Amino acid sequence: MFLLVKNDFYLMSFEDAIRAIQGGVVIDFEVSPGAGVTRVPCGYNEWRKRIEARLRAPPERGRANEELMVALSRLFRVPRASVEIASGVANGKKSVKIRGITREDAINALRGML
Repeated sequence: MFLLVKNDFYLMSFEDAIRAIQGGVVIDFEVSPGAGVTRVPCGYNEWRKRIEARLRAPPERGRANEELMVALSRLFRVPRASVEIASGVANGKKSVKIRGITREDAINALRGML
């Protein structure tokens, strides 16, 4: 983790949203379903320490959750079965578990996008 100093405020890095667990990582997201275009990731909310994602799918019958998991499996190049919602299934604030990658892998994949 590193801090950026801007006008005497300390801005947290997107890395704060990524935690290493045994066999993978957990990434905290703030998801907005029903968007015009899917963008995963599309930003970082420094106050909530969550990576932002916009999804075209509506928040109905798990469609947005599935779209998020498919997008993450493509982004991190892991099988869809390696991605699961750890918490927040029915909430815009989600924690997603991704098996088969390290925290450094996740940071490197997201660094150029955020």
